[in-house]
Amino acid sequence: MKEYERKQLLERIGREGATVGATIPDRIEIQGETVDLREFVFEIKRRDTVPAGERERVEQAKKNLRRERRERTELIEDGDISREEGEALVEAIIGIDRALNALENLGPTNLEAEIEAQETADKKRWMNFLQKALGQDRDSQGSHRSRSS
Repeated sequence: MKEYERKQLLERIGREGATVGATIPDRIEIQGETVDLREFVFEIKRRDTVPAGERERVEQAKKNLRRERRERTELIEDGDISREEGEALVEAIIGIDRALNALENLGPTNLEAEIEAQETADKKRWMNFLQKALGQDRDSQGSHRSRSS
């Protein structure tokens, strides 16, 4: 492959909208193991949130996909490959990126943190309400004033 062709392929995978219209591959070989990638992503995406038992599996899948993407990109950058092999790698990388985008945009995966943040916001709203109701709001200088004065 010529150097300008290599640069074109690398530019395609680095493009902002490269995954627009791309499909997630049905199957992909990752670290020597065949994975039903599309089925896995759609199975996880069907749920509103990722259950505790699945979080580790999803995080491991994302880690493996990132590693595979990096290795395939390095093959394009440094490998002695043909233009056709490069094209196939680009298509696979874009499919991996599409799967990663889908997995990254899942609903809340840490329900405990989400609940705690909601409770904190509720308490803050309640305290603000009580302060206003009791006439203990702050004036522009930041000092307390009471409405009964």
